[in-house]
Amino acid sequence: MRELEQAAHEVASDWGLELGPPYALSRYSFVAPAGPDAVLKITPAEDDESDHEADALELWAGDGAVRLLRRDAARRALLMERADPGTDISALPEDEATAIAVVLAPRLWRPAGAPYRWIGDHVPGWIDRAERDGAGLIGLARDLYAELEPGRSTLVHGDYHHHNILRHGDGYVAIDTKAMLGEPEFDVPSFLWNPLDSEMTAERTDRRIAAFAAAGLDEGRIRAWTVVRGAYLGMCDDPGQAHVIRALVT
Repeated sequence: MRELEQAAHEVASDWGLELGPPYALSRYSFVAPAGPDAVLKITPAEDDESDHEADALELWAGDGAVRLLRRDAARRALLMERADPGTDISALPEDEATAIAVVLAPRLWRPAGAPYRWIGDHVPGWIDRAERDGAGLIGLARDLYAELEPGRSTLVHGDYHHHNILRHGDGYVAIDTKAMLGEPEFDVPSFLWNPLDSEMTAERTDRRIAAFAAAGLDEGRIRAWTVVRGAYLGMCDDPGQAHVIRALVT
């Protein structure tokens, strides 16, 4: 993180920005306010899932996500619009937060092609890596993924959850995309096991899935992706979460 902070101050100096303290939830990238209206983000080189964040923000152009103001690909620097007031939806009542997420997400799911990568070229490798790390439910995840035949023409957020949905004026915008090509159902699982420090229960999970399904998504594919993504992301290592996730397809 120290190297990222140093790079951020170098970029800020070059662009004439005054940085504030980094945000508490910026644990992997360096993210800090840059004056009252902007945010500067520096992503580490090993975070290849963020390679097309700037491209996605340019495509969305402020519709459903914060607006991109400036980019420096060589230094992996993004200057973005600062959401105002910028509070996320994690503290909102359960049904209100879910309703916001269900309405916002379709604005992000756009037809797209190059330069974005397809999830189908990466998910099998992520499953293999999780198996080497001893993650649970890998066998079930492999079986489900083999039947999915994932889409490849829709831009997905990639990390869609409560802490990446911020209040902005009278509405809400998304931040911190791991943009790839896939299908909308791929985006739902990360919402199911958030906010941080909350308990993933069967009742809450079913209610959230039903809300996305009522908006037009395929319930079966949401359930399958939840097992697949939960397995390779290590969400199934916790016995309580593993029980809830397994029950989605059994």
